[in-house]
Amino acid sequence: MNLRVFETEQEAATTCAARIAEAVRHTPELVLGLPTGRSPLNVYRGLSMLAMQGKLDLSRATTFNVDEFLGLPPEDAGSFRAYMDRHLFRHVNLSTERIHFLDGCAPDAEAECARYDAALAQAGGLDLLLLGVGPNGHIAFNEPGDVLTAMSHRTRLSRETRLSHMQPFGDDPSRVPMSALTVGMAAVLQARKVVVLAFGVNKAAAVTGMVHGPITTRCPASFLQLHRDVEVWLDTGAASGLHGRRLEEARSRRD
Repeated sequence: MNLRVFETEQEAATTCAARIAEAVRHTPELVLGLPTGRSPLNVYRGLSMLAMQGKLDLSRATTFNVDEFLGLPPEDAGSFRAYMDRHLFRHVNLSTERIHFLDGCAPDAEAECARYDAALAQAGGLDLLLLGVGPNGHIAFNEPGDVLTAMSHRTRLSRETRLSHMQPFGDDPSRVPMSALTVGMAAVLQARKVVVLAFGVNKAAAVTGMVHGPITTRCPASFLQLHRDVEVWLDTGAASGLHGRRLEEARSRRD
């Protein structure tokens, strides 16, 4: 893992957006894996600003979002599709047919997950996967457990994860769906490049487990230690549990 520690979340996000734009300029047909949640918000704002300035052209790029709540239609304000429309899609020139999403209202969740995996394989897999990491170490909606699932699947969300997604539901945890559809660990580990964002001291334990801890299904993010090309972008709060050589390396790479 290549670690970078920034003084602020905004500094990290602005730099990350510029890197993504550079990657798209180099490879206009880039296949992007995209997350939701709080961590990528400022990155999406940065990408939207670059698009407005004529410095980002996504017309030939393809996107696959990594998860969606089960039972929510795309037009529901709490859905991840609505989140992406609000914060990125309506501000950039992505072609609608190049935007891929799991359908949370599909009548057959298993068939929907198989369809999504097939679409991802047909696209050639993910060139660049942007990820957040949950406070409990989940990536996408691959939650801690006894085992992890390779392929896209239906998952029951932990209480901790549901509490962290209350804001679009009026801060009412009872309204947050109990389950979701998510890409599996195969899509994550087979992505050609992974960029992980983590901001705030509440992510410090998960980041420490991801970087220093043993590879364990109890911290799905720890499996990123097996990946050949991972960048971890942190602010000082999220990096507060790091120590030793890894922390010094991260500081030396600060842009």
